[in-house]
Amino acid sequence: MSLPFATGIHHVTLITRRVQDNVDFYVGFLGLHLVKRTGGFEDAEQLHLFYGNAEAEPGTLVTFLVWEDGAPGRVGNGQVSEIAFSVPQNAIGEWMTRAITQRVPVEGPLHEFGETVLRLKDPDGIIVKLVGNGPAAPAGEDGSADLAVQRLRAVTILTETPEETSAFIQRFGYRPGPVSGAMQRMLSDTDAVDIRDATGYVPGVPGTGTADHVAFRAADVADVRAAEAELSKRNSSPTNFHDRKYFSSLYVREPGGTLIELATDGPGFALDEAPGHLGETLFVPPGDEARADDLKVLLPQFSAPGAPRMPRRDLPFVHRFFVPDEPSNETIVLLHGSGGNEADLMPLAHRIAPQAMLLGVRGRAAEEGVPRWFRRFSSTSFDQEDIRAEAEAFAAFVEGAVSGYRLDAERLVFLGLSNGANFLAALMALHPGLVRRAILLRPMLVLDDAPRTDLADSSVLMVSGRQDLAAPSARRLAAWLQENHASLESHFIDTGHGLSDEDGPLAQAWLQGAGRR
Repeated sequence: MSLPFATGIHHVTLITRRVQDNVDFYVGFLGLHLVKRTGGFEDAEQLHLFYGNAEAEPGTLVTFLVWEDGAPGRVGNGQVSEIAFSVPQNAIGEWMTRAITQRVPVEGPLHEFGETVLRLKDPDGIIVKLVGNGPAAPAGEDGSADLAVQRLRAVTILTETPEETSAFIQRFGYRPGPVSGAMQRMLSDTDAVDIRDATGYVPGVPGTGTADHVAFRAADVADVRAAEAELSKRNSSPTNFHDRKYFSSLYVREPGGTLIELATDGPGFALDEAPGHLGETLFVPPGDEARADDLKVLLPQFSAPGAPRMPRRDLPFVHRFFVPDEPSNETIVLLHGSGGNEADLMPLAHRIAPQAMLLGVRGRAAEEGVPRWFRRFSSTSFDQEDIRAEAEAFAAFVEGAVSGYRLDAERLVFLGLSNGANFLAALMALHPGLVRRAILLRPMLVLDDAPRTDLADSSVLMVSGRQDLAAPSARRLAAWLQENHASLESHFIDTGHGLSDEDGPLAQAWLQGAGRR
């Protein structure tokens, strides 16, 4: 027996690894509207984009969690495997031509449940179907049909418990429809959920290129609370109620493992942006307002389709740019500490130099699943061959970045923290002239036999912690830099190995003085 919900899909949420490609596909190719951009409600450092029709109506919405350059997942049981949109029935031919012209992978036309379908793949490999079941659109002046995507038509769920999954979906206003092979179609008043019996198939693995959840519509909070009470009695999966600002919702897993959300129709996405201007402003979740400026720097940037944007070059290290509104010709290259990522130091660097472009880079060595810049044998013993190999690769990366992004090589500043600072110091020893201005936070000397070289053209700021266990090695590094004629400014501050409030002002003062040479 279904609960008293408004029927149909509210939205589908998926995961992408490349925000610019995602926007270009869903806005530029499909013609959806970007109706909201926020920091994630579970993790404010994760960008969350919402697409839909111009009014951001439930039933038109598809949303993406942005795991920029994140690990791919695997589509399998316990996941939504495909999404489908309705388009005018007389527009399928033009959509096929559009896909071929823009080199979007396309299969079809096919026929599924009596409907004409094109199967596309988005840039992450997610199956996006266009279903020609919408009202025929009048032809334009050039004789072509309106291609507009009208609403979500269906989602496909993979499950090893198809009967239980189908019964669970009925709770949300769906009724059994036709069967085709291993697929049971469930119908609401507006759309469909296709339950595919995938017994024996692999389980899904979360990651980019997969779906996180599908959300069904609820009229209001009272309906969501009623569902919470009902499901807590009947279902073994825990339920979690959330206020998502634009809607209230409940999460639960169906028997086959797919994450299901119930989401209210209101208050809606015009809560903090005027109609006609949805999606223009980046919002941060309630409770994160104090770090809103940092989040705007940390979250990945993108441009509207057709607008100017930073090109993307294929280089040997994962990297990301932050470009301020009025950039100077200075670029700060950022090297994170152990377990960090390419964005970690962007807020700090932006406070140090608000007009500088920021180029964050991710180390390629991995230790216990976290990024580093080189392998280590212990906390004081490091893989010397790996340091040299990664230094060689990084030197090639810098050369490629300068050429590919047309950076001013004379205006590069390198900023590293901990493991990243250690790697920068090694780079200066192994590739003199590559790093001419460096800010080293909590560094140590990691080369067993640091060579003699000429660093007379290099300026270095070192900031070390008096309580840091690496402090003795930092003093050895300072001595080595001075012996090799680098211009060195060194500070020992009252802190340990982590960042301190003193780091930013010291770096900013150095950059405005000695760091300008």
